[in-house]
Amino acid sequence: MALPELKHFIEASVAATRILERINRVPQINDDDPKGLVLDQVHGEIEFESIRFVYPSRPNMTVLKDFNLQIPAGQTIALVGSSGSGKSTAIALVQRFYDASEGTVKIDGVDIKKLNLKSIRSKMGLVSQDHALFGTSIKENILFGKPDATMDELYAAAMTANAHNFIMGLPEGYETKIGERGALLSGGQKQRIAIARAVLKNPAILLLDEATSALDSESEKLVQHALDQASMGRTTLVVAHKLSTVKNADQIAVVDGGSIAEIGTHDELINKGGPYSRLVKLQKMVSYIDQETDQFRASSAARTSASRLSMSRASPMPLTPGVSKETESYVSPPAPSFSRLLAMNAPEWKQALIGSISALVYGSLQPIYALTIGGMIAAFFVQDHNEMNAIISRYALIFCSLSLVSIAVNLLQHYNFAYMGEHLVRRIRVQVLEKILTFEAAWFDEDTNSSGSLCSRLSDESSLVKTLVADRISLLLQTACGIVIAVTMGLIVAWKLALVMIAVQPCTMICYYAKKIVLSNVSRDLAKAQYESTQIAIEAVYNHRMVTSFGCSSKILQLFEHTQEEPLRKARKKSWVAGITTGLSPCLTFLSWALDFWYGGKLAQSGEISAGDVFKTFFVLVSTGKLIADAGSMTSDLAKGSNAVASVFEVLDRKSISPQNSQVEKDNPKSKIQGRIEFKKVDFAYPTRPQCLILQDFSLDVKAGTSIGLVGRSGCGKSTIIGLIQRFYDVDRGSVRIDGMDVREMNVLWYRGFTALVSQEPAMFSGSVRDNIAFGKPEADEEEIVEAAKAANAHEFISSLKDGYDTDCGEHGIQLSGGQKQRIAIARAIIRNPAILLLDEATSALDAQSEQVVQEALDRIMTGRTTIVVAHRLNTIKNADSIAFLGEGKVIERGTYPQLMNKKGAFFNLATLQK
Repeated sequence: MALPELKHFIEASVAATRILERINRVPQINDDDPKGLVLDQVHGEIEFESIRFVYPSRPNMTVLKDFNLQIPAGQTIALVGSSGSGKSTAIALVQRFYDASEGTVKIDGVDIKKLNLKSIRSKMGLVSQDHALFGTSIKENILFGKPDATMDELYAAAMTANAHNFIMGLPEGYETKIGERGALLSGGQKQRIAIARAVLKNPAILLLDEATSALDSESEKLVQHALDQASMGRTTLVVAHKLSTVKNADQIAVVDGGSIAEIGTHDELINKGGPYSRLVKLQKMVSYIDQETDQFRASSAARTSASRLSMSRASPMPLTPGVSKETESYVSPPAPSFSRLLAMNAPEWKQALIGSISALVYGSLQPIYALTIGGMIAAFFVQDHNEMNAIISRYALIFCSLSLVSIAVNLLQHYNFAYMGEHLVRRIRVQVLEKILTFEAAWFDEDTNSSGSLCSRLSDESSLVKTLVADRISLLLQTACGIVIAVTMGLIVAWKLALVMIAVQPCTMICYYAKKIVLSNVSRDLAKAQYESTQIAIEAVYNHRMVTSFGCSSKILQLFEHTQEEPLRKARKKSWVAGITTGLSPCLTFLSWALDFWYGGKLAQSGEISAGDVFKTFFVLVSTGKLIADAGSMTSDLAKGSNAVASVFEVLDRKSISPQNSQVEKDNPKSKIQGRIEFKKVDFAYPTRPQCLILQDFSLDVKAGTSIGLVGRSGCGKSTIIGLIQRFYDVDRGSVRIDGMDVREMNVLWYRGFTALVSQEPAMFSGSVRDNIAFGKPEADEEEIVEAAKAANAHEFISSLKDGYDTDCGEHGIQLSGGQKQRIAIARAIIRNPAILLLDEATSALDAQSEQVVQEALDRIMTGRTTIVVAHRLNTIKNADSIAFLGEGKVIERGTYPQLMNKKGAFFNLATLQK
């Protein structure tokens, strides 16, 4: 009975080998190594001495060369320069994420390699451009900076980061869950939480990598002032594209080509007329414009809303009476349909037929084998030795024949069912992923649909379904066939004894069924825990730099273990029931054997049957017990498989706004969409927070071929408008119309083919640069890809990469700098040649020089097409045909730049702050 389970031990041993390799791996840079010098006091002096550095994944590409920089303790040094020049790499070396290929990095005169890594990192605070937040509460995210901090310290840090007001405006305050990677907050809100986390740590060395890049101007001024205050008395290394944020630094170093081109104060470098002076002239010292007039400040200071495409937890105006949002009632997952599952395997019907016949034949061998055993034992009671030898020889020949047949049918059944299983799992993964990609954004906002949960569905659940088909259907067929034949044989040989033996079998079957029910519930709870823990693990890996920098791996493990506690507690209780039912099964089996021999002896004594008939009937029907035991051993897999099947069909059966099989009208010219956009009295609240309106009675008309800039406080709904245009969500009241037609009445796949989006956080895939650009137009040829890259000012840096356009971008584009990723995203939009162009902070991650060139390219491609521009920077919307100032979920004022300036209203007050 143990042999069928041997394959699980083999699979487990292979998996354990891979796991142990990772567990036993000793990293070259080990954060847990207790060795190393621990400084009594870290003053914060940093020195880069003749640094040369190449990333391990690109050994032929030098990032820093002959890089020398000395930062006195307590001073603020800013690093500026073009994207990809090595600024962020310098910060990574300070934290010893990598070791320099040549040269040394020193802290207080000591080589960082000689210092205790955990100790020195505890004296550093990092705020990066990528925020690095976890899908837990705001409080937990800030406490990563200092786990033992008091609430007063936490509040003070949040106030310093200008985050306290918007947090307190949320229904759950600091306990508000922010979604996967902070998806339920706007970019500015995420950045402020990241700053609060660093401030709470109170570090000796503060590292700011584009720390205020996502903030509106009001928040930026307050936070920048707070950071300036926080920088006092501590060493601060700042990486920035916005030169206005670093002009007060003690020293500014221009990084070019991996080395320091020039260094000095702002005034010294301006007077010098070198690279820094040219950067300043290019940027024209333009700061963000995202500040409202005093009349809006007081009312909206504690009221920010979601501006990201994923719903925000901010708190806009409350829902007005009479406006109700329909809430979908919970629909339980459909019952597992194994017939439907098998129908998905219909193309492999030949393999199913051969495998099933083989399984049935193998199932029939068990009772035949048992009957032969009984006959063999009975043969030893024959008095004539010659007759005994003849009978034994005949049965031995039968055993040999059964073994040959067994080999053949086992090979056929396992090969064919494995073939079916592999094709089924591939088909399920493709269909589930295809279906998921058609779902609206609101579906992804739900906690149960995090990337960890979806990865589990695509990986684990499809594998469980494969096990159900490949391994368990064959066993079911064997069991069914074997039981039918065994019962028939038993009734023929000794029907009275057979009836007694058959009568006790249901008790054993009930035990196995009870075990299946219990394990099914346990499996469901553990699957839920696995989704949550997988999500934490994914976020920990994605944010590994933050985890490493803040030394919060123990906190991550604590969160990871917490997700397992409740399901494991339930599992322990239910395991008692499972253990009892499992123990009862063999107990009842042995008792039934005692009954069988007792009653068989009575029948033999009375002369109704012979002793040989007793043995034959016993072994034949005992074989059914073995078959039932084999079937019972798979109850755990059946429980897991049933839940997996239900989960898969829940996804496949869900209705989507994007017709899965709709035919996009590829032959229609782009003129089919002219590009006029109308918002007519739109009310909108995110599905997860229907009581909070983001847009209220919102109306906006954008003529085809014109451009409009959307301006307003971070969280006022600018990006929500872009989400509604792309129909990521549907409005609650009113309508969004394209060329006069309600977007809900259009084929959404066909319609989206005429739009292109460039967002603040560029979406990059693990693949080549060429592939990432070609996502905008899969059929594009090499010439089109290169032209799009040139238009986005990306061709030059792409060509400088080792593999050019074939360079792998890494997961989430990790191999590229922020500006490089943004330019590839812009190239992807350019190659699409859309009728409607949506720019959501499209140039926010670019340095001054790249921004100017890319902005010129965007200005060119904006001509002749409808363009919606969400921006904080004034220079990106100055030339727009019109500008709309948003507030309170409505358009406060609208006009051209000169008109709004002459009006001297809200926009004028914002614009004058830039001068």
